[in-house]
Amino acid sequence: VENPSCAGIEGVLESYLQSLRTVQLYGPTNFAPVINQVAGTAAQVTDGSQYHVLLIITDGVISDMLQTKEAIV
Repeated sequence: VENPSCAGIEGVLESYLQSLRTVQLYGPTNFAPVINQVAGTAAQVTDGSQYHVLLIITDGVISDMLQTKEAIV
């Protein structure tokens, strides 16, 4: 993804709907790297001018559950 950012709830919904049309879910499903990347990006904004939302869509099986839990915590 060239620019993973979107503006407002409308942007989140638009991105979600676009993803439904273009993403094929299959395994393995590793969330920890994505969570860590988004957390790193969010940590760079320290003045409170932005917030970040990570929408996770899964087909049910998370291959790196332990690492995902650690990344969320």
